[in-house]
Amino acid sequence: MASLYYEIRVVGTLPPEALLDFERLRTSVHHQVETVLHGPLQDQAALQGLLARLETLGVQVLEIRRLQSDSRPLE
Repeated sequence: MASLYYEIRVVGTLPPEALLDFERLRTSVHHQVETVLHGPLQDQAALQGLLARLETLGVQVLEIRRLQSDSRPLE
């Protein structure tokens, strides 16, 4: 099963431990106001695991988008 690509926007910057089990995700910070995570997640369970970790860390999720498999987020 192919990974699905996601873009997840959160408030502020993430602590380093936020992505320990998600090494294939990339992050970009926009003016210290929000962080955008993007990359492949294996399945819905992986997405739920990431969201649970963000909730545990008190990170506010602004938006989650599933991207087309052949598209990549703009830098």
